[in-house]
Amino acid sequence: MAKYRSILALVFCTLMAIVMVGCSSPTAVKPTYTPEKIAEIQSYAKDLSELGDRLPELQNLIQQEDFIFARNFIHGQLGEIRVLMSRVAGNLLPNEQKPARDLAKQIANDLVEIDQASASNNYKEAIRYYGETVKDLKAFTKLIPQR
Repeated sequence: MAKYRSILALVFCTLMAIVMVGCSSPTAVKPTYTPEKIAEIQSYAKDLSELGDRLPELQNLIQQEDFIFARNFIHGQLGEIRVLMSRVAGNLLPNEQKPARDLAKQIANDLVEIDQASASNNYKEAIRYYGETVKDLKAFTKLIPQR
C-alpha cells in the first residue's frame, strides 16, 4: 500500500507541475512595428501630410466666403483624406487603432460640418469646424509612428 501512495503522490506532483506550467502566462512581449509596416504607414502618412498641407486653401476659401469652391474643395481635393486616415489607422498597433479611428471619424464629421455650413453660407460655423479639423488632424498625425 505504501508503494502505491508513493506512485500516486508522484503522479499528482507531475499533474500539478503540468497544470502550473500550462496556466502560467508567458512574459508579455510588447508589440512593435516592423520596418515594412512603418514604411507602409509612412507612405500613407506622406499622402495624408500633403492633403493636410492644403488645408490653408480651404481656410482661404472660407474666409473669402467662397462657399461653393469650399464645398468643391472638400469633396474634391480633400475627398481622399478619409480613406488615407482609415488605412493609417488600420496599420497601427492594436492599442493605437481605436484612438486613430475615433480621430478619423471626428475629422470626417468636421468636414461634413464645414460642408453643411458652407451650403447654408454660415461663415462662423464653417471657420469653427475648420479649426476643429486642423486640431484633430494634428492629434491624428501624432499617432503615426516615425521611422
